[in-house]
Amino acid sequence: MNHVTYKIVQHDGGWAYTVNGVFSETFASHAAALTAARRAAAEQRTPGRTEMIEYETADGKWHTETASGSDRPETDVEDKR
Repeated sequence: MNHVTYKIVQHDGGWAYTVNGVFSETFASHAAALTAARRAAAEQRTPGRTEMIEYETADGKWHTETASGSDRPETDVEDKR
């Protein structure tokens, strides 16, 4: 199972959370960024529906797979403040 960590950081004159180097929107306060990160982490753990997905790879081939709605990552929020 995958593990995703949301990290609270100072960003662009305010606060944000980052996941694998990608930043969220900027929040005016640390508390607002922490609340948003906790909400996003909880939503990512929430199971969904199992569905068929289609996608094209870089070599132009199309693939069809079943995406399990119960295959959710473990998440946590890291706040070193």
